[in-house]
Amino acid sequence: MREHQFDGLVGPTHHYAGLSLGNLASQSHAGDSSNPRAAALQGVHKMKRVRAVGVAQAVLPPQPRPSLAALERLGFTGSEEAMLLRALNEAPALLHAAGSASSMWAANAATVVPSCDAQDERVHIVPANLVSLLHRSLETSSTEQVLRRIFADDTRFRVHAPLPGCDALADEGAANHTRLVAGDKLVHLFGWGRCAERPAPTSVFPARQTREASSAVARSCQLVSGAVLLWQQDPRGIDAGAFHTDVLAVGCGSLLLLHEHAFIEGSRLVTELGARLGDLSRCVVATNAELPLADAVSAYPFNSQLVSLPNGKLRLLAPKESEENTAARRFLERVVAETDDVSAVEYLDVKGSMRNGGGPACLRLRVPLTDDESAALGGRVMLDDRLESELEVIINRRYRDRLSLNDLADPQLLEESRTALDEITQALGLGSVYEFQQA
Repeated sequence: MREHQFDGLVGPTHHYAGLSLGNLASQSHAGDSSNPRAAALQGVHKMKRVRAVGVAQAVLPPQPRPSLAALERLGFTGSEEAMLLRALNEAPALLHAAGSASSMWAANAATVVPSCDAQDERVHIVPANLVSLLHRSLETSSTEQVLRRIFADDTRFRVHAPLPGCDALADEGAANHTRLVAGDKLVHLFGWGRCAERPAPTSVFPARQTREASSAVARSCQLVSGAVLLWQQDPRGIDAGAFHTDVLAVGCGSLLLLHEHAFIEGSRLVTELGARLGDLSRCVVATNAELPLADAVSAYPFNSQLVSLPNGKLRLLAPKESEENTAARRFLERVVAETDDVSAVEYLDVKGSMRNGGGPACLRLRVPLTDDESAALGGRVMLDDRLESELEVIINRRYRDRLSLNDLADPQLLEESRTALDEITQALGLGSVYEFQQA
């Protein structure tokens, strides 16, 4: 079994509307003009680098945006052009939500459990309901459709329906889930921010993931109870802008990197992981003195991809912002120096995503698969030379190099987006997966 990285391709309507409360980068760049073409090419380049170091890399397509179906449900009627213009004039925030390209952050697409961990020996995939934010909640239906098309073999895969869309079961996907394994010992660490029986723990920004949702996902994936560890996020981290666990923690294999304010009682968590995983496991903790929360949130060193190479070593693929931030860079250098597992850190330019609050790890969904399971995937989603070239041609031909918020009401942008998505889904061998294609 090896871990496949499924990256969300940046969509043609990538823009900065500041829609994500608690995501400081998203809010600080609200209203800026974006460059969808550059952002998408940065994402493809990151995928190429992951593939180049010997890691299995796959692609998830963007979603149709602006979503006319969402605007219609919100009471906008008439022609497509009339709906877009009325939404811009009467409720621009709704238009910005309907036009968001946030499905690019595939770490929130679902939670995945490999077949070797599930009691029925199938890969389990639970699409996230993302009810905490309007623009993200619009992704759920299309995400489920795409995942069912790719993981269609029900003898090997089980794609669940998302959890019921309610505040008590708010689920943000794999951004709050880490699988750790040391020898024959296993822990699925689920981070959560709030639960039903306690008042809201944060004072500045809302906690998104609920404990009840994490428990429900673990049950749905048929994990044995001894493999599940639910642990609360530190409210100080959330209030500093760490809206998901993966802003302050990242793990792979037997190694977990975390900030001391990633979870409450972090030292007790480290002790518990050591007891469950044994001497083969390792946790590297950044203190707030070494790496202040503000630096961790702005530079995203913990939102690096920690990937397993064919030689068994790990590599950190970090955002350029971590290289440019002294505290973040020194921490990552310490990780390489102090651990035998991590061979190197490489810095990647994903600035288009980072300006909206998503680093390298946000852009990918980790899916551990055996060779047989990988061969059973639907479509042609595994990245190779041909697919790289096809995606770059589509992006250069169909994506704009500048986009402002008002452009979302341009009916020509809608047509450009549909044309690009039609070509992308055909390149991925997914056929007509979206409603506009089927119509």
